[in-house]
Amino acid sequence: MPTPFRVYDTLTRSVQLFAPQVSGEVSLYVCGMTVYDEAHVGHARAMVVFDTFVRHLRARGWRVRFVRNFTDVDDKIIRRAAELGVPPEALAQIYIDRFHRDADGLGLVRPDAEPRVTTSMADILALIERLVAQGHAYASDGSVWFSVAACPDYGKLSNQAPGDLRSEDPEGGKRAAADFALWKAVKPGEPSWPSPWGPGRPGWHIECSAMVAREIGATVDIHGGGLDLVFPHHENEVAQSECAHHRPFSRYWMHNGLLTMASGQKMGKSLGNVVNIGAILQSTPAEALRLYYLQNHYRSPLPWDEAALPDALAMLARLYDAREAAERMQGEGDPDAVAAQLGPDAEEVLRLGRAFSSAFGTALDDDFNTAAALGFAFELARAINRLANHKKAAARGGPVVAPALAALQELSSSLGLLCWTSAGWREELKAKVLPSLGLSLADVEAQVAERLAARAARDWARADAIRDALETRRIALMDRADGTDWKVRL
Repeated sequence: MPTPFRVYDTLTRSVQLFAPQVSGEVSLYVCGMTVYDEAHVGHARAMVVFDTFVRHLRARGWRVRFVRNFTDVDDKIIRRAAELGVPPEALAQIYIDRFHRDADGLGLVRPDAEPRVTTSMADILALIERLVAQGHAYASDGSVWFSVAACPDYGKLSNQAPGDLRSEDPEGGKRAAADFALWKAVKPGEPSWPSPWGPGRPGWHIECSAMVAREIGATVDIHGGGLDLVFPHHENEVAQSECAHHRPFSRYWMHNGLLTMASGQKMGKSLGNVVNIGAILQSTPAEALRLYYLQNHYRSPLPWDEAALPDALAMLARLYDAREAAERMQGEGDPDAVAAQLGPDAEEVLRLGRAFSSAFGTALDDDFNTAAALGFAFELARAINRLANHKKAAARGGPVVAPALAALQELSSSLGLLCWTSAGWREELKAKVLPSLGLSLADVEAQVAERLAARAARDWARADAIRDALETRRIALMDRADGTDWKVRL
């Protein structure tokens, strides 16, 4: 049986024990990108949060159907395409491809379905027709509007009174300020589709209701997205879906906190303060960016500080160093007996390794508390590094660290961290960090080769000078019986 978990529900404003519609299964729909530009690190936070959530649920035995959409026709896409002189559908495809490039670069699992607005028109039109037939929507001058007055509990998700609200859609043709567009009559030069009300295209909100119904059903277990989507997008999804189907739209609402700038503004393309994912991944390992997000609770706002990424990278490197130190330990025997012989530091590693899975899983099962879960990982890493300083640990500590190594594997399955082999991680660091040090792989390898030649010629002064020069550039050399290896020092 899957492990139970609790999650904060935006609708009830409380942490709730999750109860599935179908035993052992979780359906999750997350609002995706409007693809008119590159994805930025604010988007990446939501991407990583829900990617990690899916990973963890699957690791705990849940069968997850994960759906994330693309909005590939929209006012912003149309305007941007006109500026660039390209068809809107071509522009959308460019940025869908780049989104997938960035998502793969972040190490994200692909959703089970990625529906698009332009391939969902039949579903969207059928849903609008249903709302019109039921009296929840009305046509006016080729557009169709949702009538907020026909939805008695409108505003329940965002906890706002309908009389205080005004939709983002223009006033023309609608009866009340809060009414919002389900179908927009075509304007000159815009892409359009035929409908019973004339040519046009969908409003923003109706698309997700239609795609959820097609991909999952009238009711989804968990609907997710950024906190900025609560109103109007998710509020309007609730209204139109529940009016159409007469049943709850989403049983739980999960919203991640926003990435903010130093000024307190959220990061957004319209604000001109974005940092693109691709630019960051050129110099920062993806797992370091993941760790930057996951060391904070997903519901908390997170200030974006590019200067803090080296700290996240150093934290990640400590986890890799601890794992590598444990992997090098040899020996056999009863773990308790070996730990008793090696002393208190070994006993602590054994205790923490055995207790890790329960503590780590419990933290993630309690409203997905990645910050607390990572705390247990760093505690274990510190204990391993203390043990590694003991002279006998390398030859005899293998049985003691075996539970710890199994524990650290859970960071990969649940959080998408420590996914590299130790050798692969060192190469990833070199590729990403060397350029920031003004070095290339060829530069360092040439100096290492020169030092080896100096050592072979017994020119110790030259060999030491090369080592010292590299050390000042944060390159640490490691002499071994079979040669010299090196790593970037963080």
